[in-house]
Amino acid sequence: MLENTTKKLVVKLHPDDNVLVALTDLQKGETILFENETYVLQDLIKAKHKFYMQDMTQGEEVNMYGVLVGKVQNDLAKGSLMTTENLKHAADPYAYRNASYEWNAPDVSKFENRTFKGYKRKDGRVGTANYWLFVPTVFCENRNLDVIKEALHKQLGYAVTDKYNQFTHELLEGYLNGNDINDINIELNPTPKNKRVFENVDGIKFLNHQGGCGGTRQDASTLSALLASYANHPNVGGITLLSLGCQHLQVQDFVNDVKRQNPDFDKPLFIFEQQQTESEEVLITNAIKKTFEGLIEINKYERSDAPLSDLCIGVKCGGSDGFSGVSANPAVGYTSDLVVALGGKILLAEFPELCGAEQNLIDRCITEDKAKKFIDLMESYDELAHKVGSGFHMNPSPGNIKDGLITDAIKSAGAAKKGGTSPVVDVLDYTELVTKPGLSLVCTPGNDVEATTGKAASGATLILFTTGLGTPTGNPVCPVIKVATNSVLATRMKDIIDIDCGPIISGEKSIEEMGEEILEYCIKAASGEIIPKAVQLNQDDFIPWKRGVSL
Repeated sequence: MLENTTKKLVVKLHPDDNVLVALTDLQKGETILFENETYVLQDLIKAKHKFYMQDMTQGEEVNMYGVLVGKVQNDLAKGSLMTTENLKHAADPYAYRNASYEWNAPDVSKFENRTFKGYKRKDGRVGTANYWLFVPTVFCENRNLDVIKEALHKQLGYAVTDKYNQFTHELLEGYLNGNDINDINIELNPTPKNKRVFENVDGIKFLNHQGGCGGTRQDASTLSALLASYANHPNVGGITLLSLGCQHLQVQDFVNDVKRQNPDFDKPLFIFEQQQTESEEVLITNAIKKTFEGLIEINKYERSDAPLSDLCIGVKCGGSDGFSGVSANPAVGYTSDLVVALGGKILLAEFPELCGAEQNLIDRCITEDKAKKFIDLMESYDELAHKVGSGFHMNPSPGNIKDGLITDAIKSAGAAKKGGTSPVVDVLDYTELVTKPGLSLVCTPGNDVEATTGKAASGATLILFTTGLGTPTGNPVCPVIKVATNSVLATRMKDIIDIDCGPIISGEKSIEEMGEEILEYCIKAASGEIIPKAVQLNQDDFIPWKRGVSL
């Protein structure tokens, strides 16, 4: 793709496109030669932004990635900058058309017979980590979870905030001694890694949330299924459940969902109900003591070799920019194709960010019923959004737009690249568990945390998260690997970025080379050899989707 550029100034993403993407800042009046065509720029074109390849008339269609992404709002000269003023969202209609799709799988010879070291569970799935999980049935228990978290994390070596505690201590000392606190500037070195008491327990995680009561019974039911899926997750070794007692989401509902999802569930599950306990102190001390006993047990679990076909990787983007669909997303897409070719599972979600890419995904569905399920989920979701005066077209954030994602169709066409090119073997509604090897579509919002929460619920054991602007988002039970679209971000926010796809922009590496490097990183992360930055930071974000409107 990038080989067709002149001095790597611009790139055309598909032969049918009528816009070019700037790979570096281009000045107004500058002359660009691309594929034997000359373009005199009518505006300053910053890196990541686009300009029109021809004179455009009002109402004319604009294509990127080979699909309709918008219609121009006024007459424009060749070489003009694409903006929110001169382009409005538009996307082609979609329908099931019984298309015949043939997939050319990538060469996976260098990965054949490779393994990763994971935790094998009784249900046949293989975890990439071994966590103990605390689950509240209702928001009333969040405070108790916070108290328990502080105690366990500090005493068992999982806390990561010591440097900030020390900084605050220095500020307090300065204040008490009458000093100017602006003169206090201690070096914030990384928190030393304490030797964990339980070497084979990768973390103690807490699913604080705002649900379980006060909303609709449907919300409580969905939350129960979500929490049960986390309890059943292959990265979870044991669970402590805290309940108040009177809430909508009853303990038995949760237990029933756990057994419904996994009739052979055999993990340690300790249940504590506050209204049946004589005091908060008794509740918390009993929960800590019993959990400690459980930690001793799951610490006996050890990693063992598993084939790459046991990988289940969710692919996600957030804080996207104009390079997302040029570098990181296609590279992750190639990784996805490699994993599918090796017999593994890939989860592509964020339905509001598939707007405009629907027809391609429908044509790739292996059966008509899967295609129609996808259509139904997309249409019902968009209908809900329109009922409250919104819609998928309102998905791009101000940051997305500032960095070149002018319409939702542009953002979506680039976002869909994360799923690669393999056939769609299944379509899953929110909290449905992935069962089939290959690429599955999962209905979630585009919201970073709601989407990662949903991917983990469907069974992702790693998440590849591309970002062009930077985001610290993580997940309590599924390690999240951050993939930067550009080297400027990777350097500036190196504390949260794991992989840099900037070499694709500079022409130093191909999409295929980068995709293979990403898979190598995944193998090491799945084996516990590398700890992604979000995991190191205990970035344990968890937001249940209430099934209302969230884009």
